[in-house]
Amino acid sequence: MLKKLFFLLFLCIPIGMPLLVSGKDKDHDVAYEALQRGQILPLSKILAQTATQVSGEVIKVELDSKRLEYKLKVLSANGLVRKVRVDARNGTLLSIKDDD
Repeated sequence: MLKKLFFLLFLCIPIGMPLLVSGKDKDHDVAYEALQRGQILPLSKILAQTATQVSGEVIKVELDSKRLEYKLKVLSANGLVRKVRVDARNGTLLSIKDDD
């Protein structure tokens, strides 16, 4: 009985996987298209510019495609996580907040 249950769950994974990934694919496509149109700077350039103003390791990156802002989470050397907003069009640092 247990083997049948695992087999059924295994069969359901390929069916459910596209549902889990579809939203992320759309976000990626939106970001890629904005980059190709020249609306936003490449992430590598944003990270290089931000590193000169905010020290630490970037642990998360999101693109707000409506506001054209990169939202970064940066882990500082002292363990503090900081939320950083950067204008995706020109790399201007918009805000830095400590994560609560």
